[in-house]
Amino acid sequence: MKRILMFAFLGCAIMTLSMLWPRAGEAVAEDLLKAKEFRIERSMPKEAMACIQCHKQENPGLFADWAHSRHANANITCYDCHKADERDPDVSQDHFKQYERSDRGVYGTKEYRVPVAAAVTPKDCSRCHPDEAKQYSLSKHANTLELIWKIDPWLNSGMNSEIERNSGCYYCHGTILEMKDGNLDPNTWPNTGVGRVNLDGSKGSCTSCHTRHRFSVMEARKPEACGQCHLGPDHPQIEIYTESKHGDIYNTFGDEFNFNAAAGTWTPGVDYRAPTCAACHMSGSGTVMTTHDTTERISWETQAPLTVRPSEFAAFPANNNWEVERDKMKVVCTQCHGNKWVNDHYTKLDKVVEEYNEVYYKPAKKMLDTLYEKGLITKERYFDEDPELEFYELWHYPGRRARMGTAMMAPDYAWWHGFYDCKIVFNKFMEEGHDMIKHNKKAYKHTEYPNATGARKQRPMPMAMPASK
Repeated sequence: MKRILMFAFLGCAIMTLSMLWPRAGEAVAEDLLKAKEFRIERSMPKEAMACIQCHKQENPGLFADWAHSRHANANITCYDCHKADERDPDVSQDHFKQYERSDRGVYGTKEYRVPVAAAVTPKDCSRCHPDEAKQYSLSKHANTLELIWKIDPWLNSGMNSEIERNSGCYYCHGTILEMKDGNLDPNTWPNTGVGRVNLDGSKGSCTSCHTRHRFSVMEARKPEACGQCHLGPDHPQIEIYTESKHGDIYNTFGDEFNFNAAAGTWTPGVDYRAPTCAACHMSGSGTVMTTHDTTERISWETQAPLTVRPSEFAAFPANNNWEVERDKMKVVCTQCHGNKWVNDHYTKLDKVVEEYNEVYYKPAKKMLDTLYEKGLITKERYFDEDPELEFYELWHYPGRRARMGTAMMAPDYAWWHGFYDCKIVFNKFMEEGHDMIKHNKKAYKHTEYPNATGARKQRPMPMAMPASK
């Protein structure tokens, strides 16, 4: 009897739940459809109100991103960042048309019409962040488009096409923005490259690291922000970091780090247990002040063909003393490491630099120069002959990885991806060179080299605009 009553009770319960469940589902669906309110209760210009109300409808994701930002909390609106003088060359003509639409309600009238520029530049950001903008302008990041035109044969020898450059090189290094038919030229936009040349004459894009429209300090402090560009065979910093002990600790305990600490307060040992890229190269630590000039704290140019001190890097000589900058980095390191650990690390790095320079680069460069002098290869176009490409790969791929892997404590990159691969490329290059000299044999010229159609001269850069913007 008890068993019959129990089954009867269960049956009733199941029937009741089946009747209620659709209603419960409908309630959940209704909740999901509710839009988060944003009431304009703080003082702001009527033009800014129009921006918010319009973009809330047109671009809800963009609006939500901004609404969660510190900018929104501080009453910094679209208008504050995007406003421009109507005479500025980068004013969006299409945006003016928004005020002529019939479906924008009260905010779609000409009363709220305001000139805006789509591309927000470091010059715009400097209205509130003058020190950061000044520091950034001095960095290799801000000047990296100019830098690659000085050292990269892909560009200055015209060995790739414009579309290959726009989709690859310029996406990180930056384009030279241009206007077409009253709007940004799609051949140069969209782009948030760190060395983008803007129409107001400023260089760079703050949203490379602080993605719009949240502009998060947390995002810029995490290694993934740097890993958007610093990855791959030629500068695998994010892979190197992941292999290092620093990266291991970050991957294990990173969810416990306080990445939202206020600027100037992010403290090693308190807010984070192991450094990220920003912690070493930019953030304040100990007596070292925060900087947006990533050229600081570096004592070797490990990206250069021949490793030199930053002040001797001809493409972009640093205006500083490498010993002073190394001491700054040592202060950062000693927040977590003892002096001997730090000093011995730099002793190892200096020896690796010497080994790469003397054993690999200089002999290979001497061989390349000899081949040019004997007319066995020509300087007409770079990469159309194999020895040129092999020499480039020696320093640009394993040569960089050996030096960078050592600098950031990743032994696999220092050896297997670094010096080991250096030996393979070096041996092949030298063997071919000796054979060409012995038999007075010219290198095979690749006459059908694909897409060697790019401009061999950089476009002129725009002049700086008046401070009215």
